[in-house]
Amino acid sequence: MFATPAFAQTVAGASAGGMQAMLIQVAPLIGLFALFYFLMIRPQQKRMKDHQNMLAALKRNDVVVLPSGVIGKVVRVEDAEVGVEIAQGVTVKVVKGMITSVRTRSESAANDAKA
Repeated sequence: MFATPAFAQTVAGASAGGMQAMLIQVAPLIGLFALFYFLMIRPQQKRMKDHQNMLAALKRNDVVVLPSGVIGKVVRVEDAEVGVEIAQGVTVKVVKGMITSVRTRSESAANDAKA
């Protein structure tokens, strides 16, 4: 009385429809992964590569900025550490990976002129 009639599908129709239905369910997940890759993963890898290249090119007399905001001049470069002079006669050892940025000579000269 309340039952509706059920119709059986053929085997060929079920496999073709099942594959298409599975593809429709998986497509949004693939799209989300591609979106995350291009908006988050790829830019982070590029930033990390640029930072590694900056650290590899670090040399004596470069002006660097530390994460705390301290600005100093590189006096010694080692494998994992860098000697940074933060004031005349005051040299601190800094882990090389913690250097935030290297300033160019024109940037440091402009900032010294303002102070």
